[in-house]
Amino acid sequence: MKLVFAGTPEVAVPALDALLSSGRHEVAAVITRPDAPAGRGRRLVASPVAQRAEEAGIEVLKPARPRDEEFLARLREIAPDCCPVVAYGALLPKVALDIPARGWVNLHFSLLPAWRGAAPVQHSLMAGDQVTGASTFLIEEGLDSGPVYGVVTEDIRPTDTSGDLLTRLAFAGAGLLAATMDGIEDGALQAVPQPVEGVTLAPKIQVEDAHVDFAAPALRVDRVVRGCTPAPGAWTVFRGERLKLIQVTGLPDRTELAPGELAAGKNNVYAGTGSYAVELLWVQPQGKKPMKAADWARGVRIAPGERLGA
Repeated sequence: MKLVFAGTPEVAVPALDALLSSGRHEVAAVITRPDAPAGRGRRLVASPVAQRAEEAGIEVLKPARPRDEEFLARLREIAPDCCPVVAYGALLPKVALDIPARGWVNLHFSLLPAWRGAAPVQHSLMAGDQVTGASTFLIEEGLDSGPVYGVVTEDIRPTDTSGDLLTRLAFAGAGLLAATMDGIEDGALQAVPQPVEGVTLAPKIQVEDAHVDFAAPALRVDRVVRGCTPAPGAWTVFRGERLKLIQVTGLPDRTELAPGELAAGKNNVYAGTGSYAVELLWVQPQGKKPMKAADWARGVRIAPGERLGA
């Protein structure tokens, strides 16, 4: 089939690579979000998908909006059979959805109908799921509600962050998307409607969602930290400034600390929660680089009774 691939961040690159190397389909063009400011200089930088497409010598389309007439006209000229999508980052209007003969097929990082929305991996971790996966489905106008072509499952490991899990799903999902394209071309795959039961939503994680509440149980604290790492970054407040929490681990045998109360040893830092304490392993003070929590504690000289939180 002639394909036009739509995607933007690094997590979409493995799927693009899988389609480019399949030897079966032609990736005629790539659609991605416009260049965005990055780095300290805030200069405009092309998306990872755009950079990979340019390396491969593929035409790159960067519409400000997918309903822009100039973009739609070019897409009609290319006349793709199908448009595979991975984390493109913009809603597709019906006028665009109607252009490819076999529709737009999205690779979504959850086992649909669970975790429809922008942040399925983060929400899955924060909810304490033990298994997740990726799904390919035919895009329709509803939010991630279209019929499903295929799924692949992935166990969630006890120390997984959203970054860890998303990396594994990106590669597992790349194979799934390539196989889905093959099955659609062969006529061997038929999309199956999603069940009406089990729908959960995964909206974008806001900064306030990543605020760690130390009155919550330690299990919840750990899930928020892992679910929000690397982005947007779990955080608390210490002496009026934000402190990013990168890695913690639970200590079920230590229950004497009040929620948020800190205790520092020679090489360890502990914080109380609503159940048992957690050990802070890696943190990032405001305006500084990530560091071991013990190094941070030695620098700030935690006083008896000091706490994390507002």
